[in-house]
Amino acid sequence: MTTGVAGSFPTGLGSNPGHPLPLGFVFRSRATKEEKAAVADKVQLTDSKQIRDPQAPKGRPTPKRSEAQSQRRSVANTPTSRKEASKRQRDERRAALDRQRQALAGGDERYLPARDKGPVRKFARDFIDSRFNVAEFFLPMAVVILVLSMVRVGALQNIALLLWLVVIVLIVLDAIVNGFRLRKQLIERFPDHNRRGAVGYALMRSLQMRRLRLPKPQVKRGERP
Repeated sequence: MTTGVAGSFPTGLGSNPGHPLPLGFVFRSRATKEEKAAVADKVQLTDSKQIRDPQAPKGRPTPKRSEAQSQRRSVANTPTSRKEASKRQRDERRAALDRQRQALAGGDERYLPARDKGPVRKFARDFIDSRFNVAEFFLPMAVVILVLSMVRVGALQNIALLLWLVVIVLIVLDAIVNGFRLRKQLIERFPDHNRRGAVGYALMRSLQMRRLRLPKPQVKRGERP
């Protein structure tokens, strides 16, 4: 009987009924449990003091105010129907056209059409706008020649025909000279830029009257571009 009871105790601790368990072992285990409980209470208290957005999901940090505002703004600007989306696209297209129209009138490079953007195209416009071009007077001269050709006088009709030939020759010669000079200056000033189509762009501009050109001229006649 005594041997069975003694065998139930751990080896070296109270295996002999005459030697009970030490008091230090009992108190040490209790102290360890109390320390663990105190640490757990501190962790819970620290977590409870952290401020968390009540709407933020658990385990995810609270977003910054700027990020939250941008998210709300993007959600508010998202169209809710196809009709609203098409209306918004029309409004954006109309606003872009208004900015483009103002840029053509004021010369703002940011909103110009693609064919007018870039330093090469700007120089080509200034090159044409800074000089007199025969082609820009074609329309008024054509009106005069047409009136002369309608008069039932043989001499005036011959003069009108001769004027047609003179005007056409002058326009061609002026276009050749301007194109040659412009191409030379573009090569010197913009060797690393794309100059394709710049000469033709300038010559087409020279066919228009100065006050009707778009973008509006930014240089005066005789002023170097």
